[in-house]
Amino acid sequence: MTYDKKVDVCLIGAGIMSATLGMLLKELEPGISIEVVERLGTAAAESSDAWNNAGTGHSAFCELNYTPQRKDGSIDTTKAVKIAESFEVSKQFWSYIVSNKVIALQGSFIHSIPHMSFVWGHENVDFLHKRYEALQECHLFHHMQYADDVQTLEHWMPLVMEGRDDALPVAATRMDLGTDVNFGSLTRYMFESLEKRGVSISFGQEVYDITRDTDHWSINTRDEQSGEKRNITARFVFIGAGGGSLPLLLKSGIPEAKGYGGFPVSGQWLRCTKESIIERHDAKVYGLAAVGSPPMSVPHLDSRWIKGKRELLFGPFAGFTTKFLRHGSVFDLFSSIKLSNLKPMISAGIHNLPLTKYLVEQVRLTPEARLEALKEYYPNAVMPDWELAIAGYRVQVIKKDEEEGGILEFGTEVVRSADGSIAALLGASPGASTAVSIMLGLLQQCFPKEMDTSQWKSKLVEMIPSYGKPLGQDAQLCREVRNYTSMVLGLDVPQII
Repeated sequence: MTYDKKVDVCLIGAGIMSATLGMLLKELEPGISIEVVERLGTAAAESSDAWNNAGTGHSAFCELNYTPQRKDGSIDTTKAVKIAESFEVSKQFWSYIVSNKVIALQGSFIHSIPHMSFVWGHENVDFLHKRYEALQECHLFHHMQYADDVQTLEHWMPLVMEGRDDALPVAATRMDLGTDVNFGSLTRYMFESLEKRGVSISFGQEVYDITRDTDHWSINTRDEQSGEKRNITARFVFIGAGGGSLPLLLKSGIPEAKGYGGFPVSGQWLRCTKESIIERHDAKVYGLAAVGSPPMSVPHLDSRWIKGKRELLFGPFAGFTTKFLRHGSVFDLFSSIKLSNLKPMISAGIHNLPLTKYLVEQVRLTPEARLEALKEYYPNAVMPDWELAIAGYRVQVIKKDEEEGGILEFGTEVVRSADGSIAALLGASPGASTAVSIMLGLLQQCFPKEMDTSQWKSKLVEMIPSYGKPLGQDAQLCREVRNYTSMVLGLDVPQII
């Protein structure tokens, strides 16, 4: 049986991006009709889930790959400032929906936790100190602390320092404004709220085709269990299906999608099973990524709250896969190859041979090798206290490049049609943490007339007090915003004066 349903907006994928866009649209235009289509049986079951990859409130406090060192030795903080600003925007929006009881806080989706960067060796210690000094030029990072003395570091992160060689120079930075965000919980809270406001959410529905009609898009779905087909027509379509976004974008046939490809990367964690160890580590400790590795593989000893319980993870360990989703098909990569993206994908592969070599090596890691990697961050680790757990998958963006033919991008990218009637989010890091900023940018591109109305403008400022104002350039506004969001979200940090 085939039946039709007409809506204003169709959101494909029930992850953090679709939840954020749906919530923004419902606040800006309460009467808008929205249909959400998800292949799996529940929301946030792929990359948004806390056991997969999303978990750190990425604010560039501890992620060293966001502050690359230039050839002259100086530190480029451009990306770090942008990400820190974006995370503050996310916190403002979450504060709005919590304070207006759009969702319940329940103390279960965001917690305060120090964000730390940790390095060893003379060269890396020098880099970290340069990074610290460079970040101090922006007030977004003024509360960061730097230490290279053993006594301070033992106090900050006892597990990391116990059993370490005293002769090896070490250093760390600490930011007490850091957070842990359970994006799985947050996503499900938002969808529950959207359902109560008339948004229809269809689980177990696979989108197998997307076509353009005269003034709308036709989305064809198939029920995963019954095989029943149906057709949804929508004026606007957002593809927020994580690793599954690229194949669906290519199905749309829009010219803007030509040349885009994807390079999938799998992931695994070491998960601590011993409560006494979990309780002794209260931080997210990030290190330097191996040469040639993707950003998602930046090693970290990571405290998280999942289902009301503190957990401790180390990793992720990356690996090569042909799947675009954890619950995807081994044929995902091959089916995504088209004549329009074949050259960019081959060129990107040739120019990223070290990455391929790294992923192959990661696949071949033995349990003993994983333990040795963990011991760099927790010297006293023993295998019985840890188990291997599957993390989420990431699909890095490959796109055309005039000079090199194709390049591999490690960020997120919105691809939209010229008329703004369809858009897809591709890529990975920093992803979930900057979802609000990404979706605001999408609204600006796809709903420019509405975004320019006084109704939408005033509502956006109500939801996000810093809207339209770069927090990196306004120290007073930054203080006010941080104090406000910390109070509303119940974050355990002192008031910033």
